[in-house]
Amino acid sequence: MIKIKQTFEREEIAPDAIPDVVRNELNKNRDQFRPGMSIAVTCGSRGIANISIIIKAVIDCLKKYQTRPFVTAAMGSHGGATDEGQRRVLADFGITEEYLDCPVRSSMETVYVGNTEEGEPVYIDKYAAEADGILVCGRIKAHTSFRGEYESGLMKMMTVGLGKQQGADAFHSMGIEHMAERLPQFGNAILKNCSIVYGLGIIENAYEKTYRLIGMLPEEIPVREPELLMEAKKMMGKLYFDHADVIVVDEMGKNISGDGMDPNITGKYPSPYLTGSISTQHLVVLDLTEESHGNANGLGCANVTTRRLYGKLDMDATYPNAITSTALWAVKIPIVAASDKEAIQIAVKACTGAGRKNPRIIRIKNTLDIGEIYISEALLEEAKRHPKIEIISELQKWDFNEQGNLF
Repeated sequence: MIKIKQTFEREEIAPDAIPDVVRNELNKNRDQFRPGMSIAVTCGSRGIANISIIIKAVIDCLKKYQTRPFVTAAMGSHGGATDEGQRRVLADFGITEEYLDCPVRSSMETVYVGNTEEGEPVYIDKYAAEADGILVCGRIKAHTSFRGEYESGLMKMMTVGLGKQQGADAFHSMGIEHMAERLPQFGNAILKNCSIVYGLGIIENAYEKTYRLIGMLPEEIPVREPELLMEAKKMMGKLYFDHADVIVVDEMGKNISGDGMDPNITGKYPSPYLTGSISTQHLVVLDLTEESHGNANGLGCANVTTRRLYGKLDMDATYPNAITSTALWAVKIPIVAASDKEAIQIAVKACTGAGRKNPRIIRIKNTLDIGEIYISEALLEEAKRHPKIEIISELQKWDFNEQGNLF
């Protein structure tokens, strides 16, 4: 294997500059925040860069406006679809009452707020519904299961995140193939029937750094989000190869992607309606992050895994997410190997064509961290020709320990 460096756009907002940027974005429309208002600030289950700094900056700013802010867990059926599970997810990101100096509220109870124009019922979080206003904060990026004018972003945060399990279930009831058309239907119904006072969109660069923070009035959210989605897609990282026989992912997790491993990176999608990115014969995943608390949604995208990961799998935490989204195949259990070495060997052995004798292998830490990766010798000449790839090591053997593991 050879270590290489992939180069992407590096522009970012430094963490110590984030509070000033947040303050500037909110100050543009501070008339939205009247003294005495109770304001629910949404926070989801994704591992967003600097999320604790961003949320605290929002809370501090709202306090200066003499409002009464609190954070509400907005993550659909994640966290095992329980109050405690969702509060634990927030704590993992540093979103605690002690750090923010404001309440953090988590409940699976929802309130019916009306119907879409097509007659579908719409629900949102009880605490958010009871607040005088809701500030929707979330990352805008490509979704892992569908393509549309709106994908992951503020419209989805309102529909699925604030919808909790009941709202997410209503949204997903027609299946993944209809998510793109239904998302604006539900999002617009919430904007019409709920007290959304502001939106704060987050875009990250390919290095998992905060690239942009964009404040929006509620009526601007459905207008601006599509263009921001296109900008986010341009900033995404990728593997600079068209084909790999085997991709090895050291770790997956809900803090990394909704599907544990972003299929926009691996090319292995949990949805039969999506293709694209790199083509891959087999995907191997070696471990599950502690921050996932046993939720291995997306494991079904892999062909081989390890006993290490399997031992961390919590079905009670994993299955509600898949059942709510109707993507049952996303949680199927692949072949379970005794060690990392055996898992990789199985994947290579199952390759066809030239992939068995001279396999094109890519190893990454996770789908967020792809700046420095490892490639097999079969990819070396292709890497040398790519203008955005730098070779940074000599050929080296896999560093397996006595148990056949890499870590």
